[in-house]
Amino acid sequence: MFTQLIRDESGATAIEYGLIAALVAVAIIVALTALGGSLDDLFTGISTELDAASAP
Repeated sequence: MFTQLIRDESGATAIEYGLIAALVAVAIIVALTALGGSLDDLFTGISTELDAASAP
């Protein structure tokens, strides 16, 4: 019974998938943080242009 428990790798696969998901989440967070300033500038520029276009 103990040797069968040692040979069972189904838990290891779940842990591997969990680690991959965590790495993907960290990569997304890093990318969004890096692009945050650029996106803020982009939307501010769009807002300014829309305000100027809608002014009488």
